[in-house]
Parts: sequence; C-alpha cells; structure tokens
Amino acid sequence: MAKKDYYEILGLDKNASTDEMKKAYRKLAKKYHPDVDPGNKSNEAKFKEVSEAYAVLSDSEKRKLYDQIGHSAFDGSAGSRYNTSDFDFSSIFESIFGEDSFGGFGDIFGNSRHSQRTNNVLIGEDIHAQVQINFEEAVFGCEKDISIYANETCSACNGTGAKPGTRAETCSKCGGSGQVRITQKTFLGSMVSIQTCNLCHGSGKIIREKCSKCNGAKRIKKQKNMKINIPKGIDNSQTIKISGKGSSGINGGHSGNLLVTVYVKSHKYFTRRDLNLYLDLPIEYAQAALGDEVEIQTLYGVEKVKIKPGTQSGTIINLKNKGVPSLGNNYKIGDLVLKIVISVPTFLSDKQKNLLKEFSRELEKEVLDKKTSFFEKLKNSFKHNK
Repeated sequence: MAKKDYYEILGLDKNASTDEMKKAYRKLAKKYHPDVDPGNKSNEAKFKEVSEAYAVLSDSEKRKLYDQIGHSAFDGSAGSRYNTSDFDFSSIFESIFGEDSFGGFGDIFGNSRHSQRTNNVLIGEDIHAQVQINFEEAVFGCEKDISIYANETCSACNGTGAKPGTRAETCSKCGGSGQVRITQKTFLGSMVSIQTCNLCHGSGKIIREKCSKCNGAKRIKKQKNMKINIPKGIDNSQTIKISGKGSSGINGGHSGNLLVTVYVKSHKYFTRRDLNLYLDLPIEYAQAALGDEVEIQTLYGVEKVKIKPGTQSGTIINLKNKGVPSLGNNYKIGDLVLKIVISVPTFLSDKQKNLLKEFSRELEKEVLDKKTSFFEKLKNSFKHNK
C-alpha cells in the first residue's frame, strides 16, 4: 500500500515553516503516544507515521530530497544514503519534549535504550597500551611482550560479589529485573518511565555479605603479561585491536578489547612513505660518467644495481618489491626507491687535479665545438629560408 504524503500526515502544506512543523508534531505526538492508551496498536502505528514524517520534513536536506523524488528517497530504491529504518525516532521525540518524558515506547521502534540495562550486564572496559619497535620489525612483523593492568573476574566469588558460601538475593523491589516502572502524571496523561532500581543499582541482586577479596565489586585489578603479534607492514602510530583481551565484563558481559598503539623508531638510512622505502645512493663522479655496477644493502639482503653511463644526480632507480608489505595484503609489497647522489671529492692530490684540469680542457673544447656547430646550423637555416 502506498505511503501517505508526509505533509498530509502532519496536516500541513508544502510551504510550512519549521515552527509550524514542530507545533504539528507536538500535537500529534501527544495524541498518539503509546503511553496515553497502552496496547492501542492503531495509535502506535499513527505515532510511528507521525514521527517518520517529522524526521524527514524537519531536516532541510531530507525535506528537499523528499520534495524532489518522494518516498523512494528513503526506502533504498533511489540509491539515497538515507533509509527510514536508520532513523532514531526516540531522539526526535526527546528533542521536542525532553529526555525525562521518554516512556516505554522504545520497543515499537525496535531500539529501546532500556533493554541493555537488564540485570546490569556490563561490557568490560577497553585497555590501551603502547609498544615501541624498530624499523625492520615494522616491515617484517614481530612478537612483543607487554604488561597491562586490567579488571578480571574475582576468582574467590566467581564474579558474584558475594562472600564464598553465600549467594546474592533477588532484589525485592525490582524482582530481579534491575529496573522499576514509574508512573507519572504529565501533559500527555499518565506516563510510564523505566528507571534503574535504586535498591540494587540495576544488578537485580542484593548482596548481604560481600566477598572479602573484591569487596563486592565482582572484579579485581591485576597485572597481565602477554605476547602480542605485530603484523607485517604496520606503520608508526597505528593501533592494533586484540578482541576480548581487555577488562572482564560484569554479570555475563563480554570482555573489552586491548588496543595497542605501535610506535616505530626511525631508520638511519631508509625513510618510508606508504609502502615505498626511499634511500639516497651516493656514487662517485667517475661511476656516474662511465657507468658501473654497485652492491647495496637492502632490508631484504644485498642487491646489485646497474649505473648507466652519463647518470645524472637525482636520477631515480626503482627496485621492485623491496619495500614494505601491505598491512592488509602481504602479497602486495612496495618498492625501494633509490635517488642517485653524485659525490664531489673534498680533497684531491696534485696528480688528480692535473688530470681533472686536462679533462676539463678537453670537455670545454668538445662543448665549444658543439656550440659552434649548433650556431652554424642555426645560421644556415636562416640562409635556406631566404
């Protein structure tokens, strides 16, 4: 069945202002709120309909999209990034009426905030740690010992918080649910709100005699020593997530995670950018002029590199797959990028100076001949064009 027009649902025309929409929503939300007439499925459906209409039309971007292509903008058929199933209707209600007015209608949207509090099940905290490794360990991966402090389930009471030999009693106020329903008179009529039980503090249990080891806290803080694997290709300041290795949960809640931030020491010669390694390769002037084959030490061992005759300073030579493995795909490896740097000697013997001077004279003569030849060719080109 086709959906009703959002403007029609709120009883507004398409030129309605933001204030007019808010007033219309307040009126209809008060009328159809599920707590006004508990169990009235018709009102629940209308309340959802009103909330959806307001969620779209109160947002300028969503409203513009709705005006252009209608309901298909929010059902996935038009490729829009919006979907009504993702809307947080309870937050919309609270933005108008305030958080204290929230009753027990979360379940009609499938996102009740209170359901997670039952029996005070708590997820363990995440633990943050740091480790420092050297450059090569980051490239090839390694194993490291670390020490952390985390909350662990008390071994004396097995996480009950009660003295061994005794047990926690079901809370008489909330009946073990950890929650109590409070009925209040409001502008919407009788409203039912759900609150954490103040007698058992949401645990659903009353501990008469506390465990002497954890003092009823159900957990104790302990130092834990463990080995962690640092994957190949990790970069400086990246964080490794190790699931379930954080603090233990409470009342059946699962453990938190261990988050280890890795700091990588810099290398004396190599620098890293993404998956590539960079290295300045110094060679002598004669090697650059005449060509040569040199051996260099890479992170993967010794490699032979050919220097072509006439190589200029700044020339780049790539050694494939001699860089860093990809963190997500170790079959993908970066390159080692060599930058040629021609070394100029700082001290020369008299013989070397004389040889260089002779070489320089020969070079100047060759350069002059080339220049003369060039200018002759240029001059002749003008003659031929006349």
